[in-house]
Amino acid sequence: MIWLDRDDPLADYRDRFVLEEGLIYLNGNSLGALPREARNRAAEVVEQEWGQGLIRSWNRHDWVSLPTRVGDKVAGLIGAAPGEVVVADSTSVNLFKLAAAAIRMRPGRGKIVSEPGNFPTDLYMLQGLEGFLQGEVRLETAPREVLASHIDEDTALVVLTHVHYKSGELFDMAAITARAHEVGALMLWDLSHSAGAVPVDLNGVGADFAVGCGYKYLNGGPGAPGYLFVARRHLNDFHQPLSGWFGHAEPFAMRDDYQPADSIKRGLCGTPGVLGTAVMEVGVELQASADMSKVRAKSRRLGELFIQLVEAHCEGMGFALASPRDAERRGSQVSFTHQHAYPIMQALIARNIIGDFRAPDILRFGFAPLYVRHVDIWDTVQALADIMATGEWDAPQYKQRSAVT
Repeated sequence: MIWLDRDDPLADYRDRFVLEEGLIYLNGNSLGALPREARNRAAEVVEQEWGQGLIRSWNRHDWVSLPTRVGDKVAGLIGAAPGEVVVADSTSVNLFKLAAAAIRMRPGRGKIVSEPGNFPTDLYMLQGLEGFLQGEVRLETAPREVLASHIDEDTALVVLTHVHYKSGELFDMAAITARAHEVGALMLWDLSHSAGAVPVDLNGVGADFAVGCGYKYLNGGPGAPGYLFVARRHLNDFHQPLSGWFGHAEPFAMRDDYQPADSIKRGLCGTPGVLGTAVMEVGVELQASADMSKVRAKSRRLGELFIQLVEAHCEGMGFALASPRDAERRGSQVSFTHQHAYPIMQALIARNIIGDFRAPDILRFGFAPLYVRHVDIWDTVQALADIMATGEWDAPQYKQRSAVT
C-alpha cells in the first residue's frame, strides 16, 4: 500500500486537514474533516470581523454577498453556472422551498415521485409538503427498478438522491432527468453525498433543481449551511414560499410588501449565517482546487481495494456487500451488512477507526479522497478481521446505543 500512497497525485492534500496521529477517518461522507485553514478563517471572522468590525462588517468584509459568493464556488463543483446556486439554510429547508416552487410551476399535476429508502429528511419534508397542501399533491414512492414507469403526465416533480446514503449506489442522472422531462415533470436532485466526491454536471443533464449540504465532502463543518440550485431558465418562474427579507429585491428598503429578487437571491430567506458560511467557503475552495478526475479515480480505487480486502480477509464472518460492485455505479463509499453491525462498528471506533452505522444492519465506510490513504484501507480491514476473529465486537460496552449512531 505504501507505493500506492507514494504515487498518489492527491497525497499532499492530507496535510491540509487536521487529523490526529493514528486516526483512520472513514466518515467524510457524513462529516468532513477540518481543513487547517478553516481554523484560521473562523478565528479571523470571530475576532476581527465580528469582534472588531461588528455590524460594519456586513459592508466592510462583504458579509452580505457570502451566500452568492460561496454559491458560485459550489456551482463549479456541480456543473452549474455562476448565479444558479446560493448557500443558505439547511438541505431540508432548501428542499421544501424548491419542491413547493416546483408544484406551483406545474399546476394541475398531483404527484411527487421519489423512492422508498431515500434519505429520511427528503421524504419527511415531502410528506410535510403533502400535508400542508392538504390533498393538492401526493407523494408516491417506487423502487428504483420500476421508478421510471411511475413518472407520468400527473407527475409534477421527481425528487431523488444522486448517491444513495446507505448503499452508495449512483442514479443515472441523465436518464432519470430525461424521463421526467419527457412527461413534462421537473427534476430535483439531492447532491449531499455527491458534491466533491463524484463528478456532477447539472446543466449537462438539464436538471431543474438541486440541493445539497456543506458538511460532507465539502468539509464545511458540523451543521454547515446547505445550498440550492435553480437552473437559470427557471429563475423568473421560481417562487419559493419562505419569502424572507434576504430574498427580497431590496431587503434594506424595508417595505411592507414582498418583491422577490430578480436573481438566485430569491432562494434566500432570513439573515445568512455568517460564521458557518465563511468557514464553509474554505472547505469548498479546498475541494475545488483538486482535479475532479483524480478525485474520482482515487475514490474508485479505494472502494475497489476495500471490497477486495474485506472479502478476502473476512470471508465467512457474516459480511455481505450492500454497495454496487461496479465502481461506475458507486459513489465514494462502500457498505456491508452484518447482523451485528452496530457493535462491530463501535469496536472499530474504539480502535480509532471511524466509520458509521446505519440502521438496521449497515456498516458504512466513506472514502474522502483528499485525505484517506490506501494504507488506511489495509489497516482497517486487518482490524476488522481481528475484531471478528477474537469476538471483540461482542463486548457489552459496544452494544449500548448512543443517541447518534
